[in-house]
Amino acid sequence: MRIGIVCPYSFDVPGGVQFHVRDLAEHLIGRGHDVRVLAPADDPATLPPFADAAGGVVAVPYNGSVARLSFGPLTAARVRRWVTEGGFDVLHVHEPLSPSTSLLALWAAQRSVVATFHTANLRSRAMQAASPLLRPSLEKIAARIAVSEDARRTVVEHVGGDAVVVPNGVFTDRFARAPRRPEWCGTPERPVVAFVGRLDEPRKGLGVLCEAVPRVRAVLPGARFLVAGRGDAGAARATAPDPGALEFLGAVDDDDKRSLLASADVYLAPHTGGESFGIVLVEALAAGAAVVASDLGAFRRVLDDGAHGRLFPTGDAAAAAAALLELLTDPGQRRHLVDAGQRAARRYDWSVVAADVLAVYETVRSGEDAHRGGEQRRSGR
Repeated sequence: MRIGIVCPYSFDVPGGVQFHVRDLAEHLIGRGHDVRVLAPADDPATLPPFADAAGGVVAVPYNGSVARLSFGPLTAARVRRWVTEGGFDVLHVHEPLSPSTSLLALWAAQRSVVATFHTANLRSRAMQAASPLLRPSLEKIAARIAVSEDARRTVVEHVGGDAVVVPNGVFTDRFARAPRRPEWCGTPERPVVAFVGRLDEPRKGLGVLCEAVPRVRAVLPGARFLVAGRGDAGAARATAPDPGALEFLGAVDDDDKRSLLASADVYLAPHTGGESFGIVLVEALAAGAAVVASDLGAFRRVLDDGAHGRLFPTGDAAAAAAALLELLTDPGQRRHLVDAGQRAARRYDWSVVAADVLAVYETVRSGEDAHRGGEQRRSGR
């Protein structure tokens, strides 16, 4: 198939939706499909070979984060031309209600569209207000995909209709085979806890981690906490009760992230909200780290209600510390969770996930073919 995939967020800055679109495109290309991706970008030179730049980027606060979007007459013209001239068998837009390239592509589409919804925001006033205005465009969506049950519920309650749940994908073998870095590996006396997330977004839970550190170090004085992610490390360190235990690695590339997760004894996901899936949990499981996570609905589902990792009440630093200590002081229990987690991660491998996405594509194409056949028969009478 010739497939057009539209991402609303800038490919210049890493993010969950961007990674999803990039990895899906790479997998489909590897399967022999002809794929083009359209995304905002300030610097087109940073885009992968299969991606096209839709226009410059504007930063907009959204869902507890900062979304880098592209809109306006110039972008709209580029999107319209890309959609019209693309000759796509399937047009797949991600986050179609985001005021960016995906919404513009939906407006420009002349045939049925597949849409993936990533956001789980059950109290979105903006989505509720905009939905009636966008109803004619939403009718172009022939198939809705949600990356989680939380995202599906958002679609049902705020957009209308239903969606099939197809989770985010991970190249699990890349994480399972990642080399361990000696400087990031722990010992019984100096175990390593890893965290990956933007430092300046409170919902990622760095504050909870910082509060948990002295509780863990009261029992394991040599425990190390490796923190990877963009943001002001100095400001984060200044608010930490035990800053000496924190090692800030800054932003890491894909290879380093995989090695960090493979090297750590435990991965901590102390997020406080705004998560529709939990892709980093799957990555950590695939890499062989034991996982401790807040009990957000999305995280509970990935960890099968605690069968594949330890859960603690969201925002409770004391409970997070207790869960960390339970695993850091019990290698046998940690090994059991790691083995179970690596098996569970396989269900999110792109070989499985992309097959479900392709099934949706085929359903939409079959529906269009049947519709065109009916029109041809009627016009021939």
